[in-house]
Amino acid sequence: MSKAVSPPPLPSAPRFRLRVHFGALGMIGPGKADLLDGIARTGSIAAAGRDMGMSYKRAWQLVETMNAMFRDPLVLRSRGGAKGGGAQITPTGQTVLAHYRAMEAAAIAASQADASAIEALLNPNLAET
Repeated sequence: MSKAVSPPPLPSAPRFRLRVHFGALGMIGPGKADLLDGIARTGSIAAAGRDMGMSYKRAWQLVETMNAMFRDPLVLRSRGGAKGGGAQITPTGQTVLAHYRAMEAAAIAASQADASAIEALLNPNLAET
């Protein structure tokens, strides 16, 4: 008697990655948004980058890019010393991050039915196990 073999499960819910391009001024996407969240949470560019598996140099470059993109900086840094350095998200940074997260949530909500329809057409035999 042979055992029925069910196909592997489909991957979990589809992931969306929103990138907003502002022409020559630059873009903001999930990496920069997550870095801002991390800096807000940890008070440190280095710690936020480390949490994301990113080098300090790369995190610093992204912060410099974001600060240059906007009229006002998104992140303020203080150098190390006896009390240690740190970083904080400015009110402009909080506003940019809030708008980005709102766009992200709206895009996911607006696309959910279409993503589910596409997902239903996937070949379950190709799902990774």
